[in-house]
Amino acid sequence: MSEKKIVRTTLAIPDELLAATDRAVQEGKAKSRNEFVAIALRHELAALKRAEIDAALALMSDDEQYKSVAIAITSEFSNTDWEAFKLDYPVTHLI
Repeated sequence: MSEKKIVRTTLAIPDELLAATDRAVQEGKAKSRNEFVAIALRHELAALKRAEIDAALALMSDDEQYKSVAIAITSEFSNTDWEAFKLDYPVTHLI
């Protein structure tokens, strides 16, 4: 497995963020300030990516061609979906 290249940089952040970071490190949430900042950046980048995907999916709700294909697929698989549901969740659970 290849190691990730670490690049040294400098950040200027508000003092309350640095204090909160130091508290988190002292509480064992991260091994160091560097690790905490890297974790925070990964979380924020993942949130941005999720928002980008959500925006693309939201556009699909107005796409008539997509909706017709989705309805057709749902219709085609409705019987097998019901059969799988019955196998996984016997009717006795519904009573």
